Amino acid sequence: MTLILSALAAVPVLWLLAALLLDVHGRRPIPAGTWDAIVVPGCAVRPNGQASPALARRVRHAVAAWREGRAPRIVLTGGIGRAPLSEAQVAAELAVSLGVPPAALVEERQSTTTHENARLAAALEVDGAKVTDWRVLVLTDGYHVWRCRRLFARYFATADAAGSTPGWRLRIRGALREVASILLGFARG
Repeated sequence: MTLILSALAAVPVLWLLAALLLDVHGRRPIPAGTWDAIVVPGCAVRPNGQASPALARRVRHAVAAWREGRAPRIVLTGGIGRAPLSEAQVAAELAVSLGVPPAALVEERQSTTTHENARLAAALEVDGAKVTDWRVLVLTDGYHVWRCRRLFARYFATADAAGSTPGWRLRIRGALREVASILLGFARG
């Protein structure tokens, strides 16, 4: 009985440690080099149609990398959640307002999970060609980097990822939730 209680007591400590490692891993800078596209995984849109702070942060990060010449286009992913507009549409509107020409944007408007962000983005056609041969840089929140890199690498020729750093409360909450998402992904295969 004592062994079972000790094991149960260790679970929250291990969960917190895993969340901390995800956060530390995700705060690395954008890797050197250029890509065929920068990908922004979808994130919540508020019921009034505005980007959530996380989605806005991801888009600003992608626009900054695009301005640096890291990729000629930005792929925005995400379907419709609680708002009438898709996450990709709202992200595209924000990117345009930040100076990105619409011709440099590609939208994937159906996905509802990170796995679908990757799979459905890879299924897109741009200029009549599939994009699975693209080298992509996924820009997301730091705690989300580890999983994004692995999921997008399943569908694209090359995938790397880097994260932005939200405030500490969002980092803690997001990283703890991300541990659950990773465990669910392992359970599903």
